[in-house]
Amino acid sequence: MSEVIIDVRERDEYSIEHVEHSINVPLSVFAMVAPGVLNQLKDKKIMFMCFSGIRATQAKSLASNMGFNEEHEYTSYEGGLKKWKTDGNAVVQGNSNSSLPLQRQVQLIIGFLVMVFGGLGMWYEPWFSVAAAATGLGLFLAGATGYCLMAQIVALMPWNRGVNDNECTPCDGKGIGK
Repeated sequence: MSEVIIDVRERDEYSIEHVEHSINVPLSVFAMVAPGVLNQLKDKKIMFMCFSGIRATQAKSLASNMGFNEEHEYTSYEGGLKKWKTDGNAVVQGNSNSSLPLQRQVQLIIGFLVMVFGGLGMWYEPWFSVAAAATGLGLFLAGATGYCLMAQIVALMPWNRGVNDNECTPCDGKGIGK
C-alpha cells in the first residue's frame, strides 16, 4: 500500500511551496472535492498535510466521516509543512513573489474597514457604526456558512489572477497530482 500526501492548504499557499507529488485539496472545498479524489486513490495510505497540522487533523476527521475508511488508512503529519522542512524533507518552491494569501488579504481589508467605519462612527457621524456592524456581520456569516463574498471579490483583483482556490491540482490520470 503506497502513501499519497493530500495538502489541504489553500491553492495560493500551495503554489508558494509544497511537498513534491502531493495533491492539493483545500480544506475550504474538501467536502465537495475529496470524495472524487479519495475514490481515485483506493488502497492507498493517505497522509494529510497543512502548514502547522491543524487543518490536516480536521481533514483527517472529515475524510473518516465520509465512509472511505475500509479503502484508506489516514494519518496527518504532526507539525505540518513547517515540521516537514525542519525534519530535513524537501519541498518544491513555487512563486514566492505572489501576493499575500487570500485569507490574509480578506483579514486586512475587513480589519481596515471596521477600524475606519468605527472611527468615523465615534468621531464624525454615528451612522458609520452601522457599516462597521455590517462588516462584522459579513465576517460572522462567512464563518458560519463557509462562503465569503469578500474573498470572492478579492480573488477577482488583478494581483490575484491565476490563483483559483476552487480548483485542485491537476492529476496525471492516476489520481496523483503532478
